Amino acid sequence: MERKIINTSNSPAPIGPYNQAVLKGNTVFISGQIALEPKSMELNNASIKDETHQVMLNLKNILKEVNMDFNNVLKSSIFLSDMSLFNEVNEIYGSYLESGNEPARETIAVKALPMSVNVEISMIAAI
Repeated sequence: MERKIINTSNSPAPIGPYNQAVLKGNTVFISGQIALEPKSMELNNASIKDETHQVMLNLKNILKEVNMDFNNVLKSSIFLSDMSLFNEVNEIYGSYLESGNEPARETIAVKALPMSVNVEISMIAAI
């Protein structure tokens, strides 16, 4: 199976030695997304809600690039700067998903995230 690198200008460019996503067969592995706005590469982090919406929009645009959407997501990993943010992030995250078709997931509190953001989410999706 061919391995294809996925990058779209509708999501922020990588800030390190990685790609936005890698497609192998019918499965896409999406790198952790933070609340960078794709055009300006500035953080949209006025609130945890703004931050989470931007992360989900970045993920949505990468999925769209490979003709998928959140219904194709099999697994999500959510990284938080503080577990006290769980409820707000969970509410926004869940609003992008179809009830009853949510993916498997873990949520982990970490000491720090890139660019001092509060939330980072990665996904695995398949057709």
